[in-house]
Amino acid sequence: MRHATSIVLLLILSACAPVSGPPESNVKPDEDPYLWLEEVEGHRAIRWVRARNQDTNRKWAERTSFKRLRERLLEVFDSEDRIPVVSKMGEHYYNFWRDTDNPRGLWRRTTLDEYRKAEPAWDTVLDLDALAREEDENWVLSGLNCRQPDYRRCLISLSRGGADARVVREFDIETRTFIDDGFVLPESKGTASWAGPDSIFVATDFGTGTMTESGYPRIVKLWRRGADLGDAEVVFEGRPTDVSVSARADLAEGFETELVWRATDFYNSDLYLRRDGQLIPIDKPSDASATIHRGRIFISLESDWTVGETTYATGSLLSADFDAYLAGQRDLHVLFEPTSQTSLAGFAPTRNHLLINVLDNVRNRVFVATPGTDGWTQRPLFASDGFRTVGVSPVDPDHSDAFFTNTTDYLTPPTLSLGRVDEDDAQAEPEVLKQQPAYFDADGLAISQHWATSADGTRIPYFQVGREDDDGPTLLYGYGGFLIPMVPGYSAGVGLAWLERGGTYVVANIRGGGEFGPRWHRAALRENRQRAYDDFIAVAEHLIERGVTETSRLGILGGSNGGLLMGNMLTMRPDLFGAIVAQVPLLDMRRYHELLAGASWVAEYGDPDNPEDWAFLRRYSPYQNVREDVAYPPLLITTSTRDDRVHPGHARKMVARMRAFGHDVTYYENIEGGHGGAADNAQSAFMWALVYEFMWRRLGGGS
Repeated sequence: MRHATSIVLLLILSACAPVSGPPESNVKPDEDPYLWLEEVEGHRAIRWVRARNQDTNRKWAERTSFKRLRERLLEVFDSEDRIPVVSKMGEHYYNFWRDTDNPRGLWRRTTLDEYRKAEPAWDTVLDLDALAREEDENWVLSGLNCRQPDYRRCLISLSRGGADARVVREFDIETRTFIDDGFVLPESKGTASWAGPDSIFVATDFGTGTMTESGYPRIVKLWRRGADLGDAEVVFEGRPTDVSVSARADLAEGFETELVWRATDFYNSDLYLRRDGQLIPIDKPSDASATIHRGRIFISLESDWTVGETTYATGSLLSADFDAYLAGQRDLHVLFEPTSQTSLAGFAPTRNHLLINVLDNVRNRVFVATPGTDGWTQRPLFASDGFRTVGVSPVDPDHSDAFFTNTTDYLTPPTLSLGRVDEDDAQAEPEVLKQQPAYFDADGLAISQHWATSADGTRIPYFQVGREDDDGPTLLYGYGGFLIPMVPGYSAGVGLAWLERGGTYVVANIRGGGEFGPRWHRAALRENRQRAYDDFIAVAEHLIERGVTETSRLGILGGSNGGLLMGNMLTMRPDLFGAIVAQVPLLDMRRYHELLAGASWVAEYGDPDNPEDWAFLRRYSPYQNVREDVAYPPLLITTSTRDDRVHPGHARKMVARMRAFGHDVTYYENIEGGHGGAADNAQSAFMWALVYEFMWRRLGGGS
């Protein structure tokens, strides 16, 4: 036992009946006095934001400990010792880099021989800081699409302050200039990609009626050089109720392919092959994803699929010859089939092989699959050492079988290596290219995996990081949504601001995420969302039961969908936590589908306009369930004015309501940053210092 009072707290908690949901809402959905805070840049709303920011700055940012932590974090974020992650295009290896002298960033390149050196010679392609100064815009690089096979021309996406909406401009890498008469798209959410040497596929805002209810394009066009955008050829037109449409081309010689996507909701889509100007539907389950590479189709299943007399299991990965598949043959090869403890983490084709990354009880195992005349063969490539996360990606999938691996865990800084798939079983060890130094003292710290039992009896894994003899506070992180797994990774912020000071860090692998594949995700969809919240509660109670912490010393943290999780922990179990931080959160589930990209998430949460859906949604809508007569733990909410994915109105309105009720709530809204919350390293350092300083002080962490 870490704390003598843990036994008493456990008895108190066990005597309380489990809370399956919040009390009946005391706010009717049509009575919202804070709608004016949804006006993102409205004068009244911005004055309110500035007042809250000033309060927070005075209370937290002027502390000596805050300033010291912010400086330490910024030193790490700007450190020259970070691994400059690269991607290969043509003969060069490209990297995007931010540091003290380049807060907006440099897009630069080098050769592999140079990259192997401790201090490579870099050739700057585009200086974002210089561009921002020249044009007096707060540009953030948000995307690149470079033309195969020469990679000389690129479509560069720039957003203001890190928003999802961006402008697109054609750029010449060799002359380092934007093309005056090149392809240029005004600011919009959408996509642009090369369709040929002098044409691009464009999905953007073409004017009234061309965007979906989710705020994304519903029309994709083929725009040829020299023509007006208004005269571009319509390739596909979706419906207003769709999420989005897009198109792209694979221009690899001999395998040229044009594909068009129509996302009908967040998890269902139609896929078409565009050939000779005609669209050919590609047969697949609507919730399955499909990839075409060098004449093969790879299909990842989100539900069972029966083809003829064979049923392929949810979570499986299948492959077939693409031309034969188009012709109606269904000679499908099973490359991966999940078990109760394994799921597909990802796959990556090289020129002649396929790298398959598997999660086994949230631990990585990587296999290499090779096609042959008698079908596919497989062999292990490597397995995770301990709790280490292994990421694998092809270097140049059209021309080689080389791959990058990135290995890390909560205590081990990342290592970037270069490997190559050998044709025989004698696989050579990958070459270590870069190793990041340690940014915090991990001496005596250990990682362990534990299992809690949720309300319905399901075992829920979680990772714990800390020292056995530390008696500092515990920080529990969770997400639980959109099929995203929470796997071990090195975080200088967690290390410097929490572990090094004597705290314990915990990550919960709750349902709704992707730790055990689609079944784990679907178990907490829509009307079953309560399971994700029960899982998180079970992990928190298990930490107390094990004596790791106690309620007053247990803080929780989550962002975006994890921010919704935090809001529900506030309203469902305010007795269980000592402090809560919600970053860029969803909180008003009555109106979320009417705010920015919210309509695209109806498949995840439900439709508030449907009375049957609202019946369960209202139980996990924190904004509607905050009460005046309940004692809540201290709450910090952060967001960004430029977040055009999760509307800042969620955070603003929740804070306004809690303040009106007299609750302890702290708020900070970064003017830039988009959904990531920060547009540069300095902003990131400020935002994370605020989170950790708030949490440490509120949980009695001391100096």
